[in-house]
Amino acid sequence: MVKSSVLGFPRMGVNRDLKKATEAYWGGKISRDDLIAEGKRLRLAHWKIQKDAGVDVIPSNDFAFYDQVLDHIQLFNAVPTRYSDAKLDPLDEYFAMGRGHQKGGIDVSSLEMVKWFDSNYHYVKPTFQDGQTFKLSANPKPVAQFNEAKEAGIITRPVLLGPVSFLHLGKPDRDQSVDPITLLDQLLPVYVELLQQLKAAGAETVQIDEPVLVFDLPQKTKDAFKPAYEKLGAAGLPNLLLTTYFGDIVHNFDALAATSHLWGLHVDLVRNPEQLGPVLDKLGPSQVLSAGVVDGRNIWKTDFSKAIKVVKEAIAKLGEDRVIVATSSSLLHTPHTLASEKKLPEEVYPWFSFASEKAVEVAIIAKAVTDAAAVQAQLDANAKDIHARATSALTNDPNVKKRQSEVTPEMYNRKSPFPQRIAAQRSHLKLPLFPTTTIGSFPQTKEIRVQRNKFTKGEITAEEYEKFIEKEIDEVIQVQQELDLDVLVHGEPERNDMVQYFGERMDGYVFTTHAWVQSYGSRCVRPPIIVGDISRRNNEPMTVKESKYAAAHSKKPMKGMLTGPITCLRWSFPRDDVHQSVQAQQLALALRDEVVDLEAAGIYVIQVDEPALREGLPLRSGKEREAYLDWAVESFKLSVSGIADSTQIHSHFCYSEFQDFFHAIAALDADVLSIENSKSDAKLLRVFEREEYPRHIGPGVYDIHSPRVPSEEEIKERIEEMLNNGLRPEQLWINPDCGLKTRQWPETKAALINMVNAAKYFRAKYADKA
Repeated sequence: MVKSSVLGFPRMGVNRDLKKATEAYWGGKISRDDLIAEGKRLRLAHWKIQKDAGVDVIPSNDFAFYDQVLDHIQLFNAVPTRYSDAKLDPLDEYFAMGRGHQKGGIDVSSLEMVKWFDSNYHYVKPTFQDGQTFKLSANPKPVAQFNEAKEAGIITRPVLLGPVSFLHLGKPDRDQSVDPITLLDQLLPVYVELLQQLKAAGAETVQIDEPVLVFDLPQKTKDAFKPAYEKLGAAGLPNLLLTTYFGDIVHNFDALAATSHLWGLHVDLVRNPEQLGPVLDKLGPSQVLSAGVVDGRNIWKTDFSKAIKVVKEAIAKLGEDRVIVATSSSLLHTPHTLASEKKLPEEVYPWFSFASEKAVEVAIIAKAVTDAAAVQAQLDANAKDIHARATSALTNDPNVKKRQSEVTPEMYNRKSPFPQRIAAQRSHLKLPLFPTTTIGSFPQTKEIRVQRNKFTKGEITAEEYEKFIEKEIDEVIQVQQELDLDVLVHGEPERNDMVQYFGERMDGYVFTTHAWVQSYGSRCVRPPIIVGDISRRNNEPMTVKESKYAAAHSKKPMKGMLTGPITCLRWSFPRDDVHQSVQAQQLALALRDEVVDLEAAGIYVIQVDEPALREGLPLRSGKEREAYLDWAVESFKLSVSGIADSTQIHSHFCYSEFQDFFHAIAALDADVLSIENSKSDAKLLRVFEREEYPRHIGPGVYDIHSPRVPSEEEIKERIEEMLNNGLRPEQLWINPDCGLKTRQWPETKAALINMVNAAKYFRAKYADKA
C-alpha cells in the first residue's frame, strides 16, 4: 500500500498564534507556562489537521518556538559559554541565542542568522568552540513531543536535523578555530542516545534531514556520512528515512554509498524531477523511496496527473510497499490554509493550495495510484482547475511582452563609469566623510497599523489616511534631523511590506489576507502571488508622492527606497509556468520607470534593495549558477540605468554570504552597497578587502533584529574593524544592518544617537581625508 507523508508543518497557526504568544512573552504579558501551553495547543491542532486530511505519516519535532536549528543547538548542549554562563532559564537562554538579551545586568548579542538554503526562512547558525563537547538535554524535545502526540492518539515520525548537516551548517565561534565537521565523533554518541530514547518511546521510524547533500560538498564532509550512518543505522535503533530537499543528490551518490543500509531516502522531485531515475537505480533491494511530488515551497495547486505519473514510475521499479507520496520539503514555507482567504479573486482561488490543502493532496495522490476510482471526483476537479489556469487571460499581457522584446543592450548600463559618477554625486550631494543614513524603514507603531487597517476597511477616507501618513513622515524627518543623520528617509509608514506594497501597485499580482509565512523567529511575511505578466498599474508612480513630500520638508538629501526586481520575485510566490528570468525582467522594467520618476521629482539618492539576490543563487556551482547571476544582475542594472550620473544608486543586502559570487555583487555597479555585517564576524569585510572593492560601502554597525542597544564604544570598535580590514575612510558609510520597522522608538533613537556620535568621532579623526 502506498502511504502519504508530510515532512513538516507550519508552526505559526491559522492566526499567527505563535507569533502573538512569543511576542507577548518577550513583552512580559504572559508567563513561561502560558507560552509553553500555547505551543502544545498548536502542535495538537496541527497534528489533527494532518490526520483529518488522511495523511498516513505525520511529523513531530517540526515545531519550534524560534528555529529548528536553534532547537538542536540547545538539544545537544552546543550553547556558547556566554549564554550558558548567564544562568538564564532554558527558555530565555534559547531566545537569547536567537534575538539577544539585554536585561537584568546580562548583555549578550544573538547568534548569526542566515538564509536556510535558497529559501526566505532564516536559521540560527550553530557556533562551536575549540574543545567542544556535546550532551543530550534532559527530557529531550523530540522525545517529549513524540510522547505528546502519542498521548493524543497520533503516532508520529520524529524529525531531526542530521549530524553532518548540523555540523556543516555551523561555524567556529568568534576567536575559535575548530573545524565543525571534525566534531562528528563527539556528536554521534549523543544522536545514538537520542535515537535510543525515541525507540523506547515507540518511534519506529525517524526522519533525519541531511539537506546539505544538495550542495557541492568538500570531501571531508562527504567522508563524514559513512561513520555517521554506520552508527545511526545500527540494529536496535529506529528506521531512518534520510531526507533531502531543494535540489538533486545524484552528484553526491558516493557519499550516500555508506548509507545503503538505511531504511529509506526522500528526494525533492518538484525541484529536480530528473533525479528520479538515477535515485531508483541507486536504492538498495529493500529501501523505501519517499517521493516529494507536492511542492513544499510554493502555493500552486499540484497537477495530480503529473504527480501520479511520477509516483507510478517509482512503483513500477520498487512496488507499492516501497513508495511514499510526500511533500517535496517541509510545508514551513507555505501559508497555513487557503480556507482563510475570503478576498482572493474568484477566478484564481482554485489555482492555489496552502499547507492544509497540500496535506490533502498527498493523501489523494497516494490513493489515486492504486485506486483512482475512489478519488475520481477529486482528480476531475483538479484537472479542471489546472486547465483553467493554463488558459486564463490573466496570465498574458501582450503590451508587457512587446516592451520586453524592445529592450536593448544599452539599457543595462549607467551613462558613465563610477569615477565620473561619484565626482558628480560629491558635487551635487555635498555629503561629509563617513556619511550616516538608515536602510529605509522606521518603527511601525501600533498607531500606524491601526490607521492602515482602518483605511483598508474603509473606516477612514483616503484624504484622512494621507494626512496621517504625512504627519508620520513629518515626525520621522524631525527625529532624523535632531539625530543629525546625513541622508534622510521618509520612514515608510505607508508600506505594509517591502514587496507587497509594490505588488499592490502592479498588474500581474494578487494578494492574500491571512497567508502568513515564518521568515525568522516571530517575524512573518505575507508574500504576494505573481499570477501573470507584470507592469506598473496604469503606468502610475508607486512611491513618488511620499518621497517628494518628504524631500520638500528637509534641506538634507532624501533617499527614495525601492525593492529590487530579484527580491520582488523571490519574496513573492512566483509563477511556475514561466521562467523566473522573464518575471525578473518585467519587474525591472516597472522599477526602471519608478527610478526615472523619482529622479524627476527631485530624489537624487535612490536605494534599490536586493537582499534576496543570494537567496536565489542555485545551490551548486556551474552553468546554472552563472546563468542565474547573469540575468539577475542584468535585471538590477536595467532597473537603475535610466538616470543621470549625479543621482546616486544604493543597494542593500542582508544575511548575504556572497563570498562565492562577489563578482556578481561588483557587477551590479551600485554606487553604494549597504550590507548586514554586525553578526558575520567581519568575514564579509575581508571579501571587500581582498577584492579591492572600488565603490562605496556601508557595512551595518549594529543588529536591528535584536532589541539591545549597542554602546557608542561598541560601534566605534566596529568602524575601526572596518578600517582595519582595508576599507578606506572616503568610501565608508555608517548605517544599521537593516531597516528599523520591527524596532521600538526608544531603542531606535538610543542606537542611532550612538551611531551618529561614532561616525562624528571618525569624521574628526580623518578630517584630512574630507
